[in-house]
Amino acid sequence: LRRDGRVTALQRLGCAGLAGALSLSLTAPLELLTVLAQVGTWHCRRGGVRALWKGNLTACLRLCPYSALQLAASRRLVALFMDDLGHISHWRAIMAGSLAGMVATIVTYPSDVVKTRLIVQNRLEPSYEGILHAFYKIYHQEGLRALYRGVSPAILGAVPFSAGSFFVYISLDKIWQEPIVRFTPLQNFTNGCVAAAVAQTLSFPFETVKRKMQAQSPWLPHYGGVDVHFTGMADCFRQTVKNKGVLGLWRGLTPSLLKIVPYFGVMFSTFEFCKRVCLYRNGYIESPLNYKLTPGVDQSLHPQELRELKLLRRENFEPRKSALEN
Repeated sequence: LRRDGRVTALQRLGCAGLAGALSLSLTAPLELLTVLAQVGTWHCRRGGVRALWKGNLTACLRLCPYSALQLAASRRLVALFMDDLGHISHWRAIMAGSLAGMVATIVTYPSDVVKTRLIVQNRLEPSYEGILHAFYKIYHQEGLRALYRGVSPAILGAVPFSAGSFFVYISLDKIWQEPIVRFTPLQNFTNGCVAAAVAQTLSFPFETVKRKMQAQSPWLPHYGGVDVHFTGMADCFRQTVKNKGVLGLWRGLTPSLLKIVPYFGVMFSTFEFCKRVCLYRNGYIESPLNYKLTPGVDQSLHPQELRELKLLRRENFEPRKSALEN
């Protein structure tokens, strides 16, 4: 999401959080189908329409701290990787983004484990009553390490994901046969979907192993319903290929890819509308329903500078009270 100096950091985080929560909620059923296919259990399909949104609240609550941590870490790392002239190469930028994502993933990872457990549990015989109960029960029954089970493939999966995104990005000008700066919003939307699809396909085996490791537990019925039994990450890869074939590592990819297009479409459109609302409140545009700039407003000023300028103009134009009135 491109940074705009006319929107404050808090407003930008709020827009991203709202856009992410709405897109997550609308595509939650596809996320549920993806996780169930990755883990290999289908006994928890029962429970009605409401069961399609199991784990969605946890995912939404995770979104804001994850985004804030990723943004803060990315800024620090980009500044660290810059040269003396303030330039940064594509590879260093990708590395900074990957490391920032790893930091945010590690800190917020327990909530991802809880989301997976809530999804795979049998709704008719639930092991967890809610988010807090799941945190409490996993920690006291299985220890702190259980809340980080599967974090290794999650971190390793960031490498092919970033590499796939990067190779799509550097090929865009050749695909569209025009400079990147001239891309239309529709082209940018398409680019994001293609990059996400390529990156997701390359990193999906790590995602599958992560979900299986998160779901497997001796404290759950049928060990969480995982279709293979393993002792660690490498063994999970080996057992999945042995029992399900190589394509078993990509099981659930179709609903995952089907989720990407509506997810990015809803996220970007919601973000842009929320951003326009903020620009309207800050005084840069005349209405959030269009992008007509407010006449006489310097668009290069930051929100605080614009407020100070408006206050100064108001003080200068207000009639001074006479000495008798005072």
